[in-house]
Amino acid sequence: MSQITADEQSMHRKDDVPPGTPVRPLAKVRRPRNARRSTLLIRVAQLALVVVWLGAWDLTARYQWITPILAKSPRQSWDYFVGAVKNGELWSNGQATMLAVVIAWVLASIVGVVAGITLGLLPTVERILAPFLDAANAMPRIALAPFFIVAFGIGTEAKVALASTLVFFIVLSASRAGVRSADSEWLRLSAVLGAKKHHLFWKIMLPVATPAIIASLRLGLIYALLGVVGSELIAAENGLGQLIAKYSSLFQLEAVYAILILLAVIAVTLNQLMGSIERRLLRWQPPADH
Repeated sequence: MSQITADEQSMHRKDDVPPGTPVRPLAKVRRPRNARRSTLLIRVAQLALVVVWLGAWDLTARYQWITPILAKSPRQSWDYFVGAVKNGELWSNGQATMLAVVIAWVLASIVGVVAGITLGLLPTVERILAPFLDAANAMPRIALAPFFIVAFGIGTEAKVALASTLVFFIVLSASRAGVRSADSEWLRLSAVLGAKKHHLFWKIMLPVATPAIIASLRLGLIYALLGVVGSELIAAENGLGQLIAKYSSLFQLEAVYAILILLAVIAVTLNQLMGSIERRLLRWQPPADH
């Protein structure tokens, strides 16, 4: 049986009621019950996996299935976490880490988007620079940490510099590929119909590239966190990475486990936040088939 669109329903309702009778707007489309049930089952399964993982961790620590120095229980990590929150250790170092993450992500994203779009619009320049960009991107960024530390010191600047090199190339590649993925037939047809170059960019190229750019920003935020923590592990005044290095040297592994879990929670939260923003910004796209 064919489905009736909202416009057709509105027309039928206007024809069926006497003139002058107010017509109530159609009710908002509700989320299908099967979709809500599927989401609930996924959340329950995820919670079950967390419980199983914590149970396996506790049993491993209790029965010393690994080296005793590594066998720290979830309770020990929780005790450290509570104490570190109370004395402000995690707050101050977490703020230092997240400040560097945000600065690196914003700066590298802006430069990466501009450079990527520019290269996408200038194919000749792209061919000239491509080998050098690929070579720079292939370098292990952690090997540059000593250089940035010598150049900028052990403050926020060195962490931002290292993380920015990770985010920049991710955003650059996605922006360049997004612009170049615009349908050539659309571009030719639009040009034949009299569209100017700036019209082609704003009306075709940029909308086509937007999903790729936003996806790269989402991924770049996670890599910014990885770059900052990696820099802090080597040398830094403060930060969660510096706490990991400190407690690792003291063999206080319960603290290391707690900080690693905190970083995982931060990464998941950032990813979910960017995913929500991505869905809102890309509402004009057709829904994906599941």
